[in-house]
Amino acid sequence: MKEALKIIFFGTPEFAVDSLKILVECGYNIVAVVTSPEKPAGRGQVMRSSPVKDYAIRQGIKVLQPLKLKNPDFIEELSTLQADLFVVVAFRMLPEIVWQMPRMGTFNLHASLLPQYRGAAPINHVIINGESETGLTTFFLKQEIDTGEIIFQEKIPISPDENAGELHDRMMVTGANLVLKTTDAIFKGNINTIEQSKLADLTVPLKTAPKIFREDCRIDWTRSTEEVYNKVRGLSPYPAAFTYFTSPAGESFLVKIYKTSKSFASSHLRDSVIVTDGKIDLSVTTADGILHIRELQQAGKRTMKIKDFLRGFKMNSDWKVG
Repeated sequence: MKEALKIIFFGTPEFAVDSLKILVECGYNIVAVVTSPEKPAGRGQVMRSSPVKDYAIRQGIKVLQPLKLKNPDFIEELSTLQADLFVVVAFRMLPEIVWQMPRMGTFNLHASLLPQYRGAAPINHVIINGESETGLTTFFLKQEIDTGEIIFQEKIPISPDENAGELHDRMMVTGANLVLKTTDAIFKGNINTIEQSKLADLTVPLKTAPKIFREDCRIDWTRSTEEVYNKVRGLSPYPAAFTYFTSPAGESFLVKIYKTSKSFASSHLRDSVIVTDGKIDLSVTTADGILHIRELQQAGKRTMKIKDFLRGFKMNSDWKVG
C-alpha cells in the first residue's frame, strides 16, 4: 500500500508544486512538506508564502519552515515524523544530517541531463548557451551538490525560439511525471542507479549552471547576434536581460528586453548602434548582425510591444545603447 510509505517533500517555487500534487493525487502519504519561510515580495513588499506551502495547506499537509536546516528543533521534528523517503524539488542544499535520515534515501529532481549543467539555474543556462536539447534527472543526494547516483533521466528538445519561461513550464509537467516514476520505482524496490562519471563524455567539457546575478543579465552588444539573442530568451521572463538607452542629452534609461528577432548583416556593421524608424522598429547592431527588439519594459512601466513603446518614447539613431 502506497499509504504505508511515509514521504517528506522539500520544495518552494511553482516548479515544485506539480511534483507534490502528483504524489498526493496518486495516493502517496505526504506526512509533511518543508518549504522556505515567508518573504516580502512585489512593490509593496507584502509577506508571501511559497506556492508549495499554499498547496500543502489546501491539502491539509503539515508544513515546516525552518530558517536554518541544521536547527536542532527542526532536526528533532523531522526525526519524529519517521519518514521513509525524502523527495526534493527546487529547494536549497540539504545538510548531510537531513538527507541521510530516511531509510530509503533522499532523491532530488534536477532540471538538466546530469552531469551537465550542475547548479542553481540550469534552465536559463541551457538556452543562454544555445543548446538544442536538455532534460531532467532524478538522483540520490550525496555530499557534493548535484553529483549523486542517477535514478532516471528524460531528454527534452529545445526549440530555437523557446524562452526560459516556456521551457520551465514544459519541464515542470515532465518533471512531475519523473518524480512519480522515481517514487514508484523506489516503493517497488525496482531501481538500478548509475554513477554520473559513467555518463560523462570525456570529449565534451562539463558545463555548469551557477546562480544568475543582476550584472550577469546586462547585454553586451559587442557579442554575436546569436549570443545576444540566446541571452535574451534564456533570461526571459525572469530575471530578464537588460540594457541602458542613453539620450543625446546624456539621460539614461534602464530597459528589460523580453523578446527579440534577429537578422545577419551581409557586410560588417559597427556594433552597439541603435537603428530605428521611431515608429514600429527599434533594433541594435551586434558583432555580426542586427537584433530587433520586439518586447521590452522600461523601469516602473508595464511590458510593451515595441510599437507601443515608441509611441510614447521618442527615439532616433542618435541615442546610445549599452
